[in-house]
Amino acid sequence: MRTTVNGPAIVWWLMLSQALTLSAAPLMVFVGGLVGKQLHPDPGFATLPVALMIIGTAVSAMPAARLAQRWGRKRVFLLAGVIGMAGSGVAAWGIQQHNFWLFCLAAVAFGVLIAVTQQSRFVAMDAVAADRKPVVAARLLLAGLASAFIGPELTRLDQLWSDAGFAGAFAGLGGLLLVSTLVLWLVLPALQLQQEYHDGDHRSLTTLLSQPVLWLAVAAAAGGYGLMAYIMTATPLSMTVQYGYELSDAKWVIQSHIAAMFLPSLISGQLIRRLGEWWMIVAGVAIYSLTLLISWWDQTLVHYWLGLVLLGLGWNLLFVAGTSLLTRCYLPHEASRVQGLNDMLVFTAQALGALASGSVLLLLGWHGLLLSSIPLLLLMLVLLLRVTPGRLALSAQ
Repeated sequence: MRTTVNGPAIVWWLMLSQALTLSAAPLMVFVGGLVGKQLHPDPGFATLPVALMIIGTAVSAMPAARLAQRWGRKRVFLLAGVIGMAGSGVAAWGIQQHNFWLFCLAAVAFGVLIAVTQQSRFVAMDAVAADRKPVVAARLLLAGLASAFIGPELTRLDQLWSDAGFAGAFAGLGGLLLVSTLVLWLVLPALQLQQEYHDGDHRSLTTLLSQPVLWLAVAAAAGGYGLMAYIMTATPLSMTVQYGYELSDAKWVIQSHIAAMFLPSLISGQLIRRLGEWWMIVAGVAIYSLTLLISWWDQTLVHYWLGLVLLGLGWNLLFVAGTSLLTRCYLPHEASRVQGLNDMLVFTAQALGALASGSVLLLLGWHGLLLSSIPLLLLMLVLLLRVTPGRLALSAQ
């Protein structure tokens, strides 16, 4: 008989499900370009599948949130799991058939899956008391650390089908998504739809966007995500092409960066709970500024390494604080609009940062890329000055 789990225990099940589901992203980042190069004769199309996955995530965020309000989150999560499993099958089939466009279609399906899965953090925060929300938001990021290792490890399955390319990895991903979907089906309650309100009870989008606190929350999460993707994506290219480092050196720097993105979640939620979101956003902006300074100062291996480690730490503080702060900016029946808008901006910023970094690096160089990051940090400072800690306290619902 199917059972459900209520309360804080849901958080742990969501972590398990998210760790399995989000493995699709690092797997695509790891092999998507290689598969694209194998399947398309023009090398310029090699990274298109990865780009389509990112774009699919950004485009799907708002519709996913709206559907969650209409159907309930559980149904949307299960539908996304089915879409992801179908995408895994299409990816494996496309590789075996040497069909580039089938693989691209699968990449879009993974984008939809990721957009829905990222909303797990809001489900988890809704399951706990208000003072526990930052801790839960940080805890869910630890699932991202697990997926960063699980995804690439799926390529070991290709040893079982040596003549199938990377089809075995995507077949294995389909198995993980099946387990993840079953977990959600078994443990999540049938979340009720949002209560219907009269039109007069709904604040307009203009009214919602007039809140300085909302802009600060979005700037911290989306701006921090976009800037992180912008610098991180350019770093391996800068190290290997511009400054002659070995690929193994760049790999070590990126691996350290990924660890620095997620490991601070062990304490960042508690820090936000104790000190407040405002001060954590200040700390995140300060750490990003230090990242730019260290990366500008010199281009030795230790400077690249330290800069990327600090970039990961700053991203963690900004994203967790922004996610926690966002929950103060809407009423329950407004959640889908605000959460959907936030996630759309977050993943759009990630896509723009990742896609623009290579061109900017080649055009302006490493130092020019770092200089072009400063305006976004200045925008965050302006928003911080508009929203004092006292005003944040008054905004708590």
